[in-house]
Amino acid sequence: MSFALDKVVPWGRSYDEYVAMFALTDADLKSRILGCGDGPAGFNSELTKRGGNVTSIDPIYSFDTRQIKNRIVETYETVMTQMRENKRDYVWEVIPSIEQLGQLRMSAIETFLADFDAGKQEGRYIPGALPSLPFDVKKFDLALSSHFLFLYSTHLSADFHLQAILDMLRVSHEVRVFPLLALNGVLSPHIQFLSESLADHGFTTVIKQVAYEFQRGGNEMFIIKPTAPLLLP
Repeated sequence: MSFALDKVVPWGRSYDEYVAMFALTDADLKSRILGCGDGPAGFNSELTKRGGNVTSIDPIYSFDTRQIKNRIVETYETVMTQMRENKRDYVWEVIPSIEQLGQLRMSAIETFLADFDAGKQEGRYIPGALPSLPFDVKKFDLALSSHFLFLYSTHLSADFHLQAILDMLRVSHEVRVFPLLALNGVLSPHIQFLSESLADHGFTTVIKQVAYEFQRGGNEMFIIKPTAPLLLP
């Protein structure tokens, strides 16, 4: 795998944020979950402690704990400076301040770093990346993608998004993507294309509002499931 760690900015979200972003129910949390592009999030570690079945895949997992931690240290202040400069683009309610945002992110990252070596040995952290996943058909019940698809719509084509979601659907029974906004804070231009293309492939798409909004206007997820067969009388 050809991947340069110095080209990415690792940024971790917490277990509670995952639950809110993807409207995860108790039943969801007991299912087989795949997190695509999880980075240094705390979700895998916390759900595993709670008895869950979760696998995360990200290209940064090809590096060791020290390398990932060093990259986080290198980029942290840059990210926080950008957050301060763009503070108006975010909703400061659940996370009330820049300082508490930093504490929340570093807490999630530290949870990940403490778990990474053991989790990698257990096969919970897999090096890899969309749009091609190294898993068998329907290995998972639910596949999640947070702050990657749609967010980088100006960098990743509509076809890339389609191939990524189709492969997530190959390995799971349902896909959820959050948020629907691109980096500029507007709805991704790929939404309509994906809805139409996925329908042609036999899938139903739904946009659902969730009880989480940090990026202003980013409170919806994209859900994809196989279209239910028509039941004849």
